[in-house]
Amino acid sequence: MGLGAYLIYIALLMIIPMLAQAKVKSTYTKFSKKPTSSGMTGADVARKILDDNGLYDVQIGRVKGTLTDHYDPRKKIVNLSEGIYSGRSMASSAVAAHEVGHAIQDQQEYAFLKFRSALVPVANFGSNISMFLIIAGIIFSATNLLLFGIIFFAAAVLFQLVTLPVEFDASNRAMTQMISAGVIRNDEERETKKVLNAAAMTYVAAALVAVAELVRFILIYAANRE
Repeated sequence: MGLGAYLIYIALLMIIPMLAQAKVKSTYTKFSKKPTSSGMTGADVARKILDDNGLYDVQIGRVKGTLTDHYDPRKKIVNLSEGIYSGRSMASSAVAAHEVGHAIQDQQEYAFLKFRSALVPVANFGSNISMFLIIAGIIFSATNLLLFGIIFFAAAVLFQLVTLPVEFDASNRAMTQMISAGVIRNDEERETKKVLNAAAMTYVAAALVAVAELVRFILIYAANRE
């Protein structure tokens, strides 16, 4: 790979995630100003959907930051950021419902969620050590180190790929639950989907970047073996 092509490649790796994040922020900003017909807060939406699915033991908490919302399966708690927790917008409802979608996945033992949870320690270890091994392998022309680094990095990439069906499924569940719970009307579905789709694109971008990096490392390994 020539220097020019390499610089373009690196630029793309930086630009793709930036574009995805910009899309999420612009979509969130736009739809955080549009109230839902139900007038429910994000916390109300989360509690309503949880109760409708018999998840009375799952708590709702507040976390600092913007779009820091997440579901903690160990503590059985849906954590919502301040803007989502108290907001009465389409964005607040969509994000809250999405996180509850993960709680429903947990309840129903959704296979990809269980697989992703099992991958967490392996992926964390792999992402931490892989670059050290890969860089050392390249610098010292040690193909074994490079290979081990690629294997560990592949574990982290696998985690990114498994995350995709988990997130898309949670969004699909969110739409279904919001409609059945009366959180949104039929004429609000399209705009709500825009919020969910924008958020999903960040995971797609991360997966694309991870796969591209893995392919590059594999090509470097193949070249060093020649």
